[in-house]
This record gives sequence, structure tokens and C-alpha cells, in this order.
Amino acid sequence: MSTNRDVLREIKHAIKIAIGRPDPSWAFYRFERDMNPSTRAHSLCIRTEAEARLADKTLYESEDAYRTSTDPVVVQGHALKLKAEREFKNKLASTENIRILVHIPSEAISPGGYSLFTNFAESFAYLGIPTRILGWDEKINQALDEFKPTILITTDHTLWLEKIDWKQIEEYKKQNTLRVGLSAMLEEHGTGPLRQRLKWARENKISFFYSFRDPGYINSRPEYQPYKDAGFPILHIPFGANILHYYPVPGFKRDLNYSFLASVNTTKGERYAAYMLPIMKKYSGYLDGPGWKHIPSFSFNRDRDRYIYARTKVGLNIHLEEQIIWANEVNERTYQLAACGVPQVIDNAKLLPNLFAPDTLFVARNPAEYQKHFMSIIKDPSLGEKHALAAQKEVFEKYTTFHRAEGFIEQLRKL
Repeated sequence: MSTNRDVLREIKHAIKIAIGRPDPSWAFYRFERDMNPSTRAHSLCIRTEAEARLADKTLYESEDAYRTSTDPVVVQGHALKLKAEREFKNKLASTENIRILVHIPSEAISPGGYSLFTNFAESFAYLGIPTRILGWDEKINQALDEFKPTILITTDHTLWLEKIDWKQIEEYKKQNTLRVGLSAMLEEHGTGPLRQRLKWARENKISFFYSFRDPGYINSRPEYQPYKDAGFPILHIPFGANILHYYPVPGFKRDLNYSFLASVNTTKGERYAAYMLPIMKKYSGYLDGPGWKHIPSFSFNRDRDRYIYARTKVGLNIHLEEQIIWANEVNERTYQLAACGVPQVIDNAKLLPNLFAPDTLFVARNPAEYQKHFMSIIKDPSLGEKHALAAQKEVFEKYTTFHRAEGFIEQLRKL
């Protein structure tokens, strides 16, 4: 039943449409309003259960639990995880002159950025590269004095750059080797005129830029040419699955029709509504992330996520419009769901065919196909399991953050 507040919101929306000023949050308001009430009612309880089981992970994730599991994605995933850990543990420990300081945003400023940079910092350290996190509000002088980094990774955005004392950096460089890397972003990303940013980078002796996007995309877009003209190399470190946190857990029944762990992203609102709302309206499931009104106290916890995914029949995934148009990247969620062995319904991000073989993900070209794929998994779980096994194998063998971190270190060594 609509409340007076709901009615007022809908009137305001109609007025904004009439005067040509649509409300970008409207899609999410409608999304939450129309989703299955059971999803809203049970989300906090499901999260609490996952946290309680995580607290007993020595029981749920014991070797006995994995050895006695009859779930194919758990059995395969555990074996692949152990193999990858053996391969990468301290693999680059003998690397000289690389000590990485990673500047990480707060969860409040950028939940996605916090996840992404934390994952890579942990992966560098796992490979045996000395690595330290520079906290969002931490003064850099102490990190420089105590850790003696040779590489600083931060983001080319005013919010990030103003957190660093660049005079301290300049003083440190007089006695120490330090190469600073910034993210390579285009003006369309809202970071300001590229010419001015490159001028600032030259003045502050930035050593390189890096991108999470596919090398082919970077090389194909002339908008990145100014970086090359200015003499800055662009290194690549694509997204992947951090298998220290994302892997299958044994002993759980898949009793959630779907899960979708993501923030409220206003640029995806219409895609959320077109692709996922018909499913979320009819079926209950689990929706969590920063910004959702029914989750007023969201807290970031990668380990909790795998306990949610262990109960999930279908992992829903959706991309930005630009990721559909350009073969630039697929989101972290793509790799995380696959690593956890969750059958995944996903829209047709253009880079997907370059990464995953057919019959690994359920790729939808339009909302109707998206809903059809969802129903096919619900009706025939064995079909979902077959795809999940294939996708899981590809991620553990090619697309972990260990693989990505190793590739990045190799590029650094060639600078």
C-alpha cells in the first residue's frame, strides 16, 4: 500500500519528467518499492546468519567438510583454490627493489574502490612483494619513513590527490627511489581536463599510469593518446577474483533464488529495472549493498559474501552501459560469482567473449533473455551447475587477482 510519502515522491517525479529534469534516483525508488516484500523482510536475517556462520568458519571450512562434500562446485573449487595458492604463495619474493604502498579510499567514499585496491594489495603481499596500505586519512610521512616504498599507487582524482602531501613525496625522493602511479582516466569519467592533469603529473614527476581496463580498449581509443604523447606508459591490471575471500563453502543448501550484492548506482538504474526487476518482483532473494533503503546499516565484508553465495541458486549481474558498448572490462562481480561456483545470469558486456568460453555464463542480449536464463536455471539446477563448473575453472586458472598482480609486477620491472 502506498504511503503519503510514496504518493508525494511519485508526484515530484512526474513534475520533473514534465519539465525535462528526470530524477536519477527514481529507478531505484521504483526498484525497491516493487521488489518482492520477502526480500526486504529477510535480508537482514540472511546477512546475520551468514555472519554467524562465518564466525564458525573453522567448522564450516574444515578439511573434513571439504573432503566429505558431494557438491561438484565445492569439490572442484577447493582443489583449484589449493592449487592456485601453492602456485602463487611467495612466487615473487625474490623480486628486488619493489615495495608497494597502495592508497586505499574509505568504504564511505568508494565501496568499490575500497574492495578493488584492498584485493590487489593483499595479492601483492601474497606473492611475496612487500606491501603496505596507506589509509584514507593517514599522513603519508609515517608510511614513507617506516615502510620505505619504491612504488606508490594512488588515483588521479582530486579527492585522492589532496590526501597526499606532495612536498613530503618530493623530499622523500631526494634520498630514495619512488615511482608514483596514477589511474589513467578519460575526461568523460568526470576527473577534469586531461591536459591539465597531465601537466600536473609532469610537474610532480609521476612515473606511470595504470588502468583496470583491457589493453586492447586502451590502445583502440584515441582519447588515451595524450598519455603516450606526454611520455607516460600505461600499465594494466584488470579485475579478477581474490580467492583469499571468494571461494565455495561446503555444507549449504541453495535456498536463495538469487543474490545481488551491489551498491545503488544511479547510472545503472534503468538497466536494473529492465533486466532484474521482473525477476525480483516475482521471486524472493537477497539484495545487499550500500545505498539500499532496506539495508540501512550496510557493512563491507568480503568473507561474509561467500556464505551468501553458498546459498545462491542464481547470481544476478549487470553492467554499465559503456561496458556494453565498449570491450573495456567486466565487473569484479563476474569473477567473484564464478569463483564461488554460482551459476551466473549476466548482460552482454562486450568484453565477455574475449574472456569466457561459451557455456560458462548465461549471457543475455536483452531483458527477455535475461529472465529466460534465470528461469532455465531455476527449473534445471543441473544446467546451472554445468555452467558454473566451467566458469569456475576458467577464473581459478586465469583470472584471479594473483594472476593480475603478477602481470602488473612484470610490467613494473620493465619500466
